[in-house]
Amino acid sequence: MASVPGIPSSGTNSPIPKGSGKDMSNNGMKDSAHSFKVADLVIELSLTQKAKPDLNNLIFGTEFTDHMLTIQWSSAGGWQEPHIKPFGNLSLHPACSAMHYAVQLFEGMKVYRGADDKVRLFRPMLNMSRMAKSAERACLPAFDRAELLECIKRLIQLDQEWVPKSDSASLYIRPTFLGTEPSLGVKKPSCALLYVILSPVGSYFSTGAKPVSLWADSKYVRAWKGGTGDCKMGGNYGASIYAQYEALDYGCQQVLWLFGDDHQITEVGTMNVFLFWTNEEGEKELATPPLDGVILPGITRQSILELTRKWGEFKVCERYLTMEDLRRALMESRVEEMFGSGTACVVSPVGRILYQGENLYIPFQEDCPQLASRLNKELTDIQYGRTHSDWSVIV
Repeated sequence: MASVPGIPSSGTNSPIPKGSGKDMSNNGMKDSAHSFKVADLVIELSLTQKAKPDLNNLIFGTEFTDHMLTIQWSSAGGWQEPHIKPFGNLSLHPACSAMHYAVQLFEGMKVYRGADDKVRLFRPMLNMSRMAKSAERACLPAFDRAELLECIKRLIQLDQEWVPKSDSASLYIRPTFLGTEPSLGVKKPSCALLYVILSPVGSYFSTGAKPVSLWADSKYVRAWKGGTGDCKMGGNYGASIYAQYEALDYGCQQVLWLFGDDHQITEVGTMNVFLFWTNEEGEKELATPPLDGVILPGITRQSILELTRKWGEFKVCERYLTMEDLRRALMESRVEEMFGSGTACVVSPVGRILYQGENLYIPFQEDCPQLASRLNKELTDIQYGRTHSDWSVIV
């Protein structure tokens, strides 16, 4: 393995970082005993360095760092050595199964630079476990989650100057897994590529922390039971773009995805959704739809549930919510806040929903509702190291 100044070595038996998510259910998954190993990592340094972008004009996912991580797999040879090499284009066979049959998945994570100049990941093993679950569903090969995390940490260490020195920006991490079967047969791929790229990012929404507007319509469905809505697959997102542009035509920023004849509320754009209200029994409640195969198990979603349950200030539950529930609660002045959550935006308040030709206005205080603002602060304080937490993993 190549030695790079300033990057510490790491053995194959590196423990899973404390508090990084190993308490999450593995759903019966096992790490592959024949996985790639960080001890075999080969590093090829870029001969040139790109200029760092202006942090005030970052557009999500358009700038990329100097290096990338690639790991090849084949059924004949198994996992190959992981490589960190200069960022560049991929070479894929024209019959590649990722392009023809969407045998593809990805993850989304971030690394943050604190005021102490240390860079931190937020609960990264939860991302590794979700990626392994998505891979199983896509018939892609198993890997060792801790080893992949260690490889990603090496990549971050190499390109750590790209982590913005700002508490309003971060370095986005995009692990991607492709079936590269060079055949038009619809089958489990015999070869695959796992790669990771890094991109400095600012705020995901142009509105910043201001409430977003949603178009709610049952015309399009994001996911269904038995499908892949609980996995982070590219096809889930590509199929949503048409509806997103229709929402823009209606003067809304995002889609509020509905499901079933009773118009169950499922997700907001690419985010999980929360409703803070007084429920039908008169209880103060924070509610979010349950993980029933339709909902993506978001890391921010899980963190919000764990944080608010620890507070013990109001009821916190996973339950089905319908548009009729929301409409009635608004008429009876029982809704306090509604917001989306996700890695890209952390917490994004909802201000208006266009549903069946009617604008439903969600109460909010100034630019950001009280609970959404509190959760955003608690989570970002952990992410940027202002608050000590086992959820924060120093790279």
